[in-house]
Amino acid sequence: MTDTGARTRYEEDVVDLLLAQHARIEQLFLLVIGGTGDIRREAFDDLVKLLAAHETAEEEVVHPLARGLPGSGGDAMVDERLAEERQAKETLRTLVAGGVDAEGFETGIILLRDAVLTHARYEERHEFPRLRQHVPAEQLRGLAAAVRAAEATAPTRPHPGAQSATANLAMGPALAVIDRIRDAVRKPSEGKG
Repeated sequence: MTDTGARTRYEEDVVDLLLAQHARIEQLFLLVIGGTGDIRREAFDDLVKLLAAHETAEEEVVHPLARGLPGSGGDAMVDERLAEERQAKETLRTLVAGGVDAEGFETGIILLRDAVLTHARYEERHEFPRLRQHVPAEQLRGLAAAVRAAEATAPTRPHPGAQSATANLAMGPALAVIDRIRDAVRKPSEGKG
C-alpha cells in the first residue's frame, strides 16, 4: 500500500505548485477585500508574505528557464513578466507602508489584485503550458523543490529592486533576514494594545 499523500507530493511539479499558489493568492485577496479588522490585517500579512516569496522563486527558478523555451518569446516574455512583478511590488510596498486602515487602501488593493491576477493568468496561459511542453516531467518535479527552497529563504516583504535571479541571489538573503527580524519584532507587539 502506498502513501497517497507522499506520492502526490512527490509527483507535484513546479506548475502544480505555482497554480496552487495562484489560487491561494486569489483567496487571500478575497479575504483582504472582504474582511475587516484583524481578519483583514492577518490576510493582508499572509498575502504580502506569499506574494514576496512566490515572485522571488519565480524570478530565481522559473523565469530563467522560460527565457530559453521554444515559442515563448523568450526574453521579451520574461521581461514583460518582470516589469509586471516590479510594478506589483511597488504597489504592494506602498500598501504595506500605509497599512490596511490607510486612506486609499481599498482602491490600491483592488488595483493590485487586478494586476496580480492578470499577471498570473498570463503565466497560466502562456508560460506554464510551454514549461510542460518543453521541460521533462522529472525536471519539473525537481523545480518544485527548487521553488520551495527559494521561497524558504525569500524576503517576506516586497523589494522592487530585486527582481532578477542575480539580484535575488545577491540581495535576497540579506533582505530575507531583515524582513524576518521585522516580522518577529512586529508579531509580539501586535497582540498588545
